Amino acid sequence: MSPVLETKKLCKSFGALTVAQNIDFRLHAGDRHALIGPNGAGKTTFVNMLMGALAPSSGRIYLGGEEVTRVRQAQRVKRGLGRTFQINALFRDLPVLDNVALGIAERRAQAAHMWKPASSHGEIIDESAELLATLGLADDARVRVKDLPYGKQRLVEIAIALGLAPKVLLLDEPAAGVPSMESERILKVLDRLPAGIAILIIEHDMDLVFRFARRITVLVQGEVLVEGPPDEIARDRRVHQVYLGEQHHG
Repeated sequence: MSPVLETKKLCKSFGALTVAQNIDFRLHAGDRHALIGPNGAGKTTFVNMLMGALAPSSGRIYLGGEEVTRVRQAQRVKRGLGRTFQINALFRDLPVLDNVALGIAERRAQAAHMWKPASSHGEIIDESAELLATLGLADDARVRVKDLPYGKQRLVEIAIALGLAPKVLLLDEPAAGVPSMESERILKVLDRLPAGIAILIIEHDMDLVFRFARRITVLVQGEVLVEGPPDEIARDRRVHQVYLGEQHHG
């Protein structure tokens, strides 16, 4: 089975500083994969290269078997690559439902007509409501985003990303800044996402990582230190030295 997302010898340098060094990475349909590593390991740079927000210095990126190394971000999204952002990219004054409806409308290429009230698009509203129900947000559909607790705002971001019907979903720190009770909610939502979507999560919350991921890649100073199933990663001494150890020491 060919990967839905793949990188070959991906490198990125800013002058003398190398932030990605020969990264070989593969994601298959249905994968539940986590990318971890200490601060400054190059995780965000890697994700930005995958999305097309940053051009690699060398190496190649493939999406659905086709090379997309120089393909623009919007085109990658059309080809099935979705992401959530660490920074809230929501229309905070609009209700939750409208935020999700805008994403779905964009996918249906009806964005040009969205100056009409969202309610005039029955199908889009139905799909949005269904998606919110899946994520346990049905009761919040009419609430303005800015009036939601932060953890729920993160769930709305996931809903918007899902509204684009991605084949690959990159979740950039979905639990960042979220209280632990609410990160439990995020985990439940992740478990309910469509089984066929390949999901890559970039996350500092080790508890969430080890409960969600079936495979983990550890990035250190722009290089892949090790990749494997969670139990192997948990036992790997090098991982403890560079990363897990520092979590326990504060």
